[in-house]
Amino acid sequence: MQQAAPTREGPRVNEDIRVPQVRLIDADGEMIGVMTTRDALARAFSVGLDLLEISPTAEPPVVKILDYGKFKYEQQKKKNEARKKQKVVEIKEVKVRPSTNENDYQTKFKAMQSFLKDGDKVKVSLRFKGREMAHQELGIKMLERIRLEMEEQAKVEQMPRLENRQMIMVLAPR
Repeated sequence: MQQAAPTREGPRVNEDIRVPQVRLIDADGEMIGVMTTRDALARAFSVGLDLLEISPTAEPPVVKILDYGKFKYEQQKKKNEARKKQKVVEIKEVKVRPSTNENDYQTKFKAMQSFLKDGDKVKVSLRFKGREMAHQELGIKMLERIRLEMEEQAKVEQMPRLENRQMIMVLAPR
């Protein structure tokens, strides 16, 4: 009868392995073969190491003789390396107005390009003040211009939508 996979965090070690027979791999990586769990434990303890369950679902389960403390340390190191390599995507916000003049527009456009180059998303907020709400087409035209000029570097993740007095569009790097 096959025992269920480990319930606690991580693989089973030493006395936690409660199956009658196991397939043993020694500390050098040599396949020893199928034997009773008690004999495998005795071999591990005789060389001053632990018995670790590598493949609990195999028939019989595969165990290996190794230093469990060192094994846990290596696993933690691998996890930390993976965490270092992953990039956290930030959302950078650029605020424009329907009446933003050309020089300001070019400055904001360059900022958006550099954010996208760094792998960040860009949230373009276009705020309407006072009577500008009556001319939303100017805002739509501004966001459309940004979308067309950014087409090569970015894709639109969220199309422009109106929230209260501002229009929001989100761009993501290609």
